Amino acid sequence: MFTLMLGVETQGGNMVKYVIAEQLIGKRVMTNDGFELGQFVDAELNEVTGKLTALILEPNVDSEFVNKLEVKSGKLRVDYGAVLAVNDLIVVDRRNM
Repeated sequence: MFTLMLGVETQGGNMVKYVIAEQLIGKRVMTNDGFELGQFVDAELNEVTGKLTALILEPNVDSEFVNKLEVKSGKLRVDYGAVLAVNDLIVVDRRNM
């Protein structure tokens, strides 16, 4: 069985929190300035390194902001480098999307 662990880094580079990806399914994803992007449904991994490269979301179709983003096959891809926090919801930096 494969278990994906997500970590959030501090500026010092230390991993401060790990979350099993399965626990993230259905969590809301929002930008740091309050736009709700959608819900986490999957993750994209680098096949060679095994590192997480992106979050795959079911987009919030009611959001004017999301409607301006590139949605492919009904899914929204958010680069993992944009993730700022993982807790009750996932917060991403809109500038790094």
